Amino acid sequence: MTTRLTRYDRSMMRLMNDRRGRPLYATTARRRLIVAAHLVLTTAIGGLMAYSCLAEGKPIWAVAVMVVLLLPWMVGTGAINAATRGLLELRERALDERQSAERARVQARAHRAMTLLLAAAAAVLLIAGAAYGDAPTAYAAPVLVAVLTVHWLMPLWVAGLTAQDEPAEDDGLAAQPVRSADG
Repeated sequence: MTTRLTRYDRSMMRLMNDRRGRPLYATTARRRLIVAAHLVLTTAIGGLMAYSCLAEGKPIWAVAVMVVLLLPWMVGTGAINAATRGLLELRERALDERQSAERARVQARAHRAMTLLLAAAAAVLLIAGAAYGDAPTAYAAPVLVAVLTVHWLMPLWVAGLTAQDEPAEDDGLAAQPVRSADG
């Protein structure tokens, strides 16, 4: 059964396969750098968000810095999505069998990583609760938001870290002469 692609699907495929930004994520090292920068920006934005929620005077500077950090964060998100050719952004019907299998692998790895992270977070909260006699409730909401954010972004980070380099466009095959069966 062949599912027809909608105009939205075709538009997203064109966007995710646009090669103009390729030099930004062409190598494994660059993709890892982008994912690391994205993770740092996510942590900074989350930390500022937690600070602005927990601070006494509701500092406006934290919100202003968050807004400024959102632009490079969005560029990083776009670069990771482009590096994976929209593996997580395209609808299932727009993916071929290889991409669909890769999406499943990425989601499984992200799920395993999230499980470990949730277990670590639960252990930290239990240890903190045991040490202080009660769990620190003021931090419950920021921790929940942080865990939800990581849960949302973990597949993107895993996809960015596991994306393979694309083969060179002219792997030397075009330069090799074609031999005939005669000799």
